[in-house]
Amino acid sequence: MTELTIKELAFIEDEIRAETITAKTLNWCAAQCHDETLKSTLEAMAEKHQLKIVDLSQYFNRTSNIQ
Repeated sequence: MTELTIKELAFIEDEIRAETITAKTLNWCAAQCHDETLKSTLEAMAEKHQLKIVDLSQYFNRTSNIQ
């Protein structure tokens, strides 16, 4: 198990928040889009960010906190 400092854990939390906002924004844009090609591209980009959230969350959950 990896041990991280409070600062490192906070950084990971910030990254998760940023990826969440990006994915939600891309999904919203895709929902508003009338161009099917662009819509598909935006949805694919959003999915990549969602997968990154999963990876970051799993890493975060496998760590322990060292003060």
